[in-house]
Amino acid sequence: MSMQEWLETPPYSLSSEEKRERLNLQLRELTRSHYERCGLYRRFLDASGFDIHLDFSYDEIPFLPVRLFKEYDLKSVRDEEVVKTLTSSGTTGQRVSKIYLDKETSSNQTKCLVKIVSSFLGGHRVPMLILDSSAVIKNRQMFSARGAGILGFSMFGTKRCYALDENMELDIDSMKSFLEQHQGETIFLFGFTFMIWQHFYKKLLVSGYRPDLSNGVLIHGGGWKKLVNEQVSPEDFKKALNTVCGIQEKNVHDYYGMVEQTGSIYMECECGHLHTSVFSDVLIRRPKDFSLADKGERGLIEVVSILPHSYPGHVLLTEDEGMIEGEDDCPCGRKGKYFKIFGRIKNAEIRGCSDTYASNFK
Repeated sequence: MSMQEWLETPPYSLSSEEKRERLNLQLRELTRSHYERCGLYRRFLDASGFDIHLDFSYDEIPFLPVRLFKEYDLKSVRDEEVVKTLTSSGTTGQRVSKIYLDKETSSNQTKCLVKIVSSFLGGHRVPMLILDSSAVIKNRQMFSARGAGILGFSMFGTKRCYALDENMELDIDSMKSFLEQHQGETIFLFGFTFMIWQHFYKKLLVSGYRPDLSNGVLIHGGGWKKLVNEQVSPEDFKKALNTVCGIQEKNVHDYYGMVEQTGSIYMECECGHLHTSVFSDVLIRRPKDFSLADKGERGLIEVVSILPHSYPGHVLLTEDEGMIEGEDDCPCGRKGKYFKIFGRIKNAEIRGCSDTYASNFK
């Protein structure tokens, strides 16, 4: 099945059986391709005793721990084919992951992101309020995860306005002007969870300014560690934002994603569930022996994606703990698995954009 055929498939339209069959075929092909083109990956599979010639299913493919991308330069293309290098978020002193993209992989990531997000925002671009500072966007060749997130989601905006200035303070004048120009229109808001809480919500409270974002749709991500420590739940987060700017709670969508699989994000639906799309899947592994956990059983999150062609990032074990809640039966009507995240495993490094920023925030 060609990538174009994948991209023409609505992102939440396949039943579990059909999706599994398609993913098996695609991920076998991708595994064999990386085996041939990436020496480090070949050594990893050989050391695992894995036979790439068998008709294996994707849950049998040896997973790479995401931490390996901090230790090694894993790529399946020649150096001259790399057009972009993504780096993960990291606190001071941490190593960061480096993800090497060729033109095809970068393009497919963008197309996949468009398909997923458009199913929540609609097919038309709308005015965009970015709940961050434009100072984040610097080196266009070496993107941070935070900068890449802003640039990636900016494609959904027509006119764009940054809500924060270079000192991470509210730019009230710019917001007022922007919202007056687009009064009555749907406004797309994007930002990272902790920064929204710390620099948007809290400072709106102090300022007394109450922008009317009742027509807004907010997509946010980047980790909850800091807010969990402050005893702020997702429900509290949504209610607080509704209080200061009128955004409807059903229009606030968290997402789960990582730089190692950019484009294959997992969006939160109106019912509060994170969903897999046709481009990806989530498996839960038991920590003791890495066997597959059952629905409703907590374990380590494994993510698979059809998008990574320039590097072997198609089957990854994260350092997050989660649980599959159901499949093909979410009340929102979207097919695919839906799941929840409990947070980082003990002693794991802080990785999310929000959590990394919060760790450095003074």
